[in-house]
Amino acid sequence: MREELTPLGKLVTLIARALVDNPEQVMVRESANEHHPRVELSVSPDDIGKVIGKDGRTAQSIRMLLGAAAMRAGKRAHLDIVD
Repeated sequence: MREELTPLGKLVTLIARALVDNPEQVMVRESANEHHPRVELSVSPDDIGKVIGKDGRTAQSIRMLLGAAAMRAGKRAHLDIVD
């Protein structure tokens, strides 16, 4: 049984699946903390470079989008990219 993602988790999933070659291997998990959610993103080992990007720019952009969406919801979210 899969747990339902919040809109923040769905946003990260959508962005990550658009970036990688193996979108079926994108997994997003969320912590239960209501005001400071932690979103964990894991992708195929072949795609980790695409999610992180050159000098971490892609990962930073994903974090910025997540932060903007979270702020709009009155929260502060954190993204962890798990390898």
